[in-house]
Amino acid sequence: MVVNCGSITLNNGNQMPRFGLGTWLSEPGKVKAAVESAIDAGYRHIDCAFCYQNETEVGEAIANKIKEGVVKREDLFITSKLWNTFHRPENVEQGLEFTLKDLGLDYVDLFLIHWPTAFEFNNANAKNPFPRAEDKSIIMDNAACYVPTWLKLEELYKKGDKIKAIGVSNFNETQLNNLLAKASVVPQMHQIELHGYENMAEMVKFCQDKKIQITAYSPLGNPGRPAGLQKGQDVLMEDAVVKAIAEKHGKTAAQVLIKWVLQRDIVCIPKSVTPARIVANSEIFDFTISDDDMSKINGLTRGIKYVYPDAFESSKFFPFNKENKSAHPANYSE
Repeated sequence: MVVNCGSITLNNGNQMPRFGLGTWLSEPGKVKAAVESAIDAGYRHIDCAFCYQNETEVGEAIANKIKEGVVKREDLFITSKLWNTFHRPENVEQGLEFTLKDLGLDYVDLFLIHWPTAFEFNNANAKNPFPRAEDKSIIMDNAACYVPTWLKLEELYKKGDKIKAIGVSNFNETQLNNLLAKASVVPQMHQIELHGYENMAEMVKFCQDKKIQITAYSPLGNPGRPAGLQKGQDVLMEDAVVKAIAEKHGKTAAQVLIKWVLQRDIVCIPKSVTPARIVANSEIFDFTISDDDMSKINGLTRGIKYVYPDAFESSKFFPFNKENKSAHPANYSE
């Protein structure tokens, strides 16, 4: 069985499933079973990252399902991301190799620059994602601009063996324009926080006009986010409008929110480690949200970010508006 989610076409011609499993905050000891459950349920797109510190278990799950004959490697679309400590061009390939080794793969289908922010690289402790100063703050590398990072990523992509597509995540429009001014490869993907309370309409239009596809992370409002990111934001899945639309279709609020993303021609990667919920999240291809109800959900947007990393604010390349944390991404240049 394969989830009949359809695919989108990246600007290099590659096909990517429109729906997949997110693995951020999937705990060690649970993520392996979650990925196995997802593949058994018909998922063929798994979203990963070095920073999630669980790629080894994700890789074990993939290997198990290939060994069992459930899938072949070419049936799967695996996304991963270059972490902030590997932004200097001489470190980019090492960041990629860590991911490939942990996942047990020869290549990834999509590799993204995870954030435009850069952290200090420490070769003696290269797998530590958060280098800390004595006061516990993250040590930034404000000399490591994302543009040279991208140019090195292009170089690795053009070799054609270990990366099949490249893109970015969490950039603002000015940063994308800075990158595009120097790039020889237009990013194939931009992964951003996108949900009913932050519909990102301007960014979506900007990217789609430039043939850059969009992936929505935290499409359900990330109810399981870390305590440091829980700042009293309204709970999206309890919104009366969403619940009313769900009741009309005999669906859950989560299913409606996922469907709303997909009907905007945006890739959606809800996260879960619960097998029943993994299956339920995929049961969204037997109904359609009306144009009127799509507009109602669009109208809920209020600039709420569930993933606003205060700890990154000291970076020269922080992409969001520091003065108004509820605002849309600010246009900060490099």
